Amino acid sequence: MIKVIINIVIFFTFLLQAQAQVNDWPVFRGKSSLSGVTDFEIVSSPLLLWNVSTDGRSKSSPVLSDGTLYFGNEKGTIHAVSADGKVKWKSETGSPAEAPPVVFYDKVITGSADGVLRAMNKISGKPEWSYKTENKIAGSANFWESGSRSGIVTGSYDYFLHCVDPATGKLLWKLETQNYVNGTPAIFGNKVVFGGCDGIIRIADVISGRETDTINIGVYIAAAPAISSGRAYFGDYDGRLYCVDLRQRKVEWEVSASESAGPIIGIPAAGNSSVVIGNDDKYLYCFNINTGKQNWKFRTNGPITGSAVISASKVLFGSSDGYIYLLNLSDGKKIWSFNAGAPIKSSPVVTKDNFYFLTEDGRLLAFGSKK
Repeated sequence: MIKVIINIVIFFTFLLQAQAQVNDWPVFRGKSSLSGVTDFEIVSSPLLLWNVSTDGRSKSSPVLSDGTLYFGNEKGTIHAVSADGKVKWKSETGSPAEAPPVVFYDKVITGSADGVLRAMNKISGKPEWSYKTENKIAGSANFWESGSRSGIVTGSYDYFLHCVDPATGKLLWKLETQNYVNGTPAIFGNKVVFGGCDGIIRIADVISGRETDTINIGVYIAAAPAISSGRAYFGDYDGRLYCVDLRQRKVEWEVSASESAGPIIGIPAAGNSSVVIGNDDKYLYCFNINTGKQNWKFRTNGPITGSAVISASKVLFGSSDGYIYLLNLSDGKKIWSFNAGAPIKSSPVVTKDNFYFLTEDGRLLAFGSKK
């Protein structure tokens, strides 16, 4: 009888852990490929479940691991908030933390304006290690795993992409570029793919840091690429959207994604048939992922500097006009919107039953269906 009870406990523990992992969103954009795609269908008529105010303004985006949301703010405070809206801990970094954190196993890792990458225990918030670059860190870190090896990669305004040991924070390698690296690096198999203000997309080996190829775009690349099916999708500072075949190392197509040649600050969401990107010109654009032909565009009343998330049939994003929007992916028609009362410059976390947004005035909002 005791053995049966133990087996039942083990089974349900495994079930809960598996469910938590399914609902995890441990890195900015959900996956290390930064695709911005959720495997779940976004609820069509969401309700506001809770609203938690924090102690500072924020341009960060939340991430989620094991039922806890993590994010930073302009005061340099990292917050851990449970999925039911209770603050679990706060940790002070002493420098603005605009970059979204990344969760890797038992650590929350975040970069800040003082150029320091910090790791803290995700349960307690206790600092574990720090690694200093020579200038500001503006983008989120990312992680890679290859067999028994792993690393945390982050860009810096010191012109380098840095890779450190997740356990110790010790430098594994760094790769020099010709200008600021302010976007999040994306992971494609055993390669890291990133752009920068030198206008070059670089591809490097994750283990050695050796640069294997470059693609010169010639214009500032302010944000990260999204990787889908062996292609990288990204915008530039002149409002153009690119599709690069990473295996052939060539630009497949490029199109204008702007009414006014405004900069693209956000990251595309790249799905099976569509790629979606917002712009400073207040529009959200949707293109055919294979040809670059525009499918539709949707106008908001403010610049779109955050990044959308797409499901099989819907698009979810926020705008600087203070609204959160849910659209049909097929035609761009509005399904739902919500006035958050402050600009939205973050990317959402999406799980099976809920989604979460961070407002610029530092409020974390949870949406879903009330049970």
